Amino acid sequence: MMGKVIVKKVPYMGWQNCISLSNGSIELIAVTDVGPRIIRFGFVGQPNIFYEIEEEVGTSGSDDYRLYGGHRLWHSPESMPRTYVPDNSPVQWEEIENGIILRQEIEHWTHIRKELIIRLSSDTNEVCIRHRLTNTGAWPVELAPWAISMMAPGGTAYLRRNLKDTGLAPSQSLALWPYTRLDDPRVVWGRKYFRIRQDPAVAHPFKIGMPNSSGWVAYLNFDTLFIKRYIHHEEARYPDFGSSCEIYANQNTLELGTLGPLTMLNPGSSCDHTEDWSLHANVLESVSEKEIESKILPLIGGEVAKNP
Repeated sequence: MMGKVIVKKVPYMGWQNCISLSNGSIELIAVTDVGPRIIRFGFVGQPNIFYEIEEEVGTSGSDDYRLYGGHRLWHSPESMPRTYVPDNSPVQWEEIENGIILRQEIEHWTHIRKELIIRLSSDTNEVCIRHRLTNTGAWPVELAPWAISMMAPGGTAYLRRNLKDTGLAPSQSLALWPYTRLDDPRVVWGRKYFRIRQDPAVAHPFKIGMPNSSGWVAYLNFDTLFIKRYIHHEEARYPDFGSSCEIYANQNTLELGTLGPLTMLNPGSSCDHTEDWSLHANVLESVSEKEIESKILPLIGGEVAKNP
């Protein structure tokens, strides 16, 4: 029964200092021994929609980079070593109304501090996640906030193409990586929608990026639909050939990533990127574009479903 957000400290998967947020219907668990990281999200008593890396959950303190699973905050463009500074140390946390703030220590080498500001709705199956990057260094840094959710295996991602009528001009770019295969059996390149399955039997990685003007991406697994919504700024510059949304898949997981605009972040300044999450139960897989429009678009709601 919903109506109040309960915040409490709990052990989870070997970590002793996790924070649970629940409204009685949905539950979110954040880790404070490492991170910032949200390791679990799902309906109470139901499977975790996020992937957990079995050999890494519950650990901390290494000098090697660990993904752990769950939801994380990176900064783009991706490069080595900048993107892969380990986040294996404890984070600060504080309770706020209907939520918490997770605050990382200043990131070694980049001098960037990461924060997740998490608010759970008291009466709907929705969460607002604000991703904040702060430059604590001595010089400006160009970057984009990059919010990445590692999804549990076996599901399907849904992404909408930009179908705006641009006349004789192209309407959208598509970023491909050297390992991306256009004949990948996990992908359906539909007229209006892309569908990407996570398949444990397919080992090679796959990745695409695009300027996602629809402002949503979704993943269906365990008959539960997870929807991310965010704002795509049409006039802004984005990394990776203008990508505000990226999907990566391998044999273990599928990652749903959204990005904020590229920002020249001056010393002492911060930039934010916000995602609104929602969970929907008893949703069956959509295998045609007609089914996507009848089953998934109504759950997204608002102006997003009305885009051309």
